[in-house]
Amino acid sequence: MPIISARSVSKIYKVSEKAPGLKGTLKHFFERRIRIIKAVEQLNFEISKGEIVGFIGSNGAGKTTTLKMLCGLIHLSSGSIEVAGHNPEQRDRNFLRQITLVMGQKQQLIWDLPPMDSFRLNAAVYGLSDRETKRRINELSTMLELDNELYRPVRKLSLGQRMKAELLASLLHRPTVLFLDEPTLGLDINSQIRVRQFLAEYNYKYGATILLTSHYMGDITSLCKRVLLIHDGKLFYDGLLSDLTNKLSPYRLVKLSLTDSDSAHFVSQFGQLVEYDDHLVKLLIARENLTEVLTTILNQFKVKDIEVTDPPIEQLIGKLLKSGNI
Repeated sequence: MPIISARSVSKIYKVSEKAPGLKGTLKHFFERRIRIIKAVEQLNFEISKGEIVGFIGSNGAGKTTTLKMLCGLIHLSSGSIEVAGHNPEQRDRNFLRQITLVMGQKQQLIWDLPPMDSFRLNAAVYGLSDRETKRRINELSTMLELDNELYRPVRKLSLGQRMKAELLASLLHRPTVLFLDEPTLGLDINSQIRVRQFLAEYNYKYGATILLTSHYMGDITSLCKRVLLIHDGKLFYDGLLSDLTNKLSPYRLVKLSLTDSDSAHFVSQFGQLVEYDDHLVKLLIARENLTEVLTTILNQFKVKDIEVTDPPIEQLIGKLLKSGNI
């Protein structure tokens, strides 16, 4: 049975529109115009226990709205949602103990106090004993590589340190379902990598289910085998990230370093030329022909080095969303 299921979920907002100025205000008072905004429309998906699923799409696509509906923070306009056997809209105590929502642009830590004080407050809310609280803080702080930062005021911590402390606070009650909205927003490369490692470790250790939104494709590619692609409130893709890559780009990027510079010109004829510079050639080669073409090149030319990669997934998805050809 899926731990998260969404069936025909839609969220519609009614927004009143008013022209500027006094004239517009008077007209709005007597003749109000209402515009319908479909934030989310007919979403259907299921997520199994222990999965890490990437939820991707452009700004305003409906990702955060969906997460808030899954947490019960906003009500559905139509459809149904079930998370860990509960209806999120009822905000049942047992349901709230099993979930957490982390938003990269929001904070729950008290600004002028050390994170440790906020942790103790959260522990009291969830009814944890002092002994269990200490044990969990030690365990999570070790996983997150937090030490003296726990005893310094939040306002004196770096962004990366604050984000790790936010994660600790959100996971102190050991939830089984994690909704993460841009958890690495604004972090440097090293901090992003550490947060990803922590999430993978937490998932492995506790079997937690994670639904992750991020504009950093490094978060998605390093953590998620499966992705949900949403555009204009509609779900357009639900499947393996590798299958999406193959669908978006039927080519592999091949980088060849040749011993003989004269050979580079002839090698460039074996695929779609991307770059040609003396001993270096970059080609796009169709996936189905890759093995045959590389075998031919290696047999006919002296190759010092070869590198085969996929085109960057963020570029592929960006072009897809921009063109609207989904």
